Amino acid sequence: MTVTLLTPDQYRRMPWKNGGGVATDVATDSTGGEVWRFGRTAIPVPGPFSDYTGYDRVQVVIGGRGLVLDVPDGEIDLRTPFSVVRYKGELPLVSRLEAGPVEVVNLIGRRDTVKVDMQLLDAGKSLQLGKGLHFAYAPTAPARVDAHQLPADHCLRIEAAHPTMIACGSGRVLVASIF
Repeated sequence: MTVTLLTPDQYRRMPWKNGGGVATDVATDSTGGEVWRFGRTAIPVPGPFSDYTGYDRVQVVIGGRGLVLDVPDGEIDLRTPFSVVRYKGELPLVSRLEAGPVEVVNLIGRRDTVKVDMQLLDAGKSLQLGKGLHFAYAPTAPARVDAHQLPADHCLRIEAAHPTMIACGSGRVLVASIF
């Protein structure tokens, strides 16, 4: 297992496809082919989401509350902070902000190439990681993962050649996985 610390000064900031804001990429695939992206963004005003046809998306509200994504046949409920929600990138989405701006963490992966998932790991809990690439991210407050102390908005990149366990000793982390 190889573990690398990622810090905010290494993150890439990019304008949204729809021009409505700026996304912060904590990490992206190294091929330049947009296979996967892991990052965070503020959603300051309601509006349409970018089309990510062919991608799977995983999203978690980390700041604010009351985000709802309207879809043609209903809604995707992200009202509760730190609830993990999964959906297809080709869904036509329009965000609704019921209680003001929110901030979210996103994981996006091209489904013909990778599988993506994200889980919440709280203090005192452990998680079995499969073979693959994982990110343990402390989005809002300091956390400890195994022997690694993470300040807020810092991340561990974990390359696992074999299944392995990680434990959260304090705080709360989001664990994004790319297989």
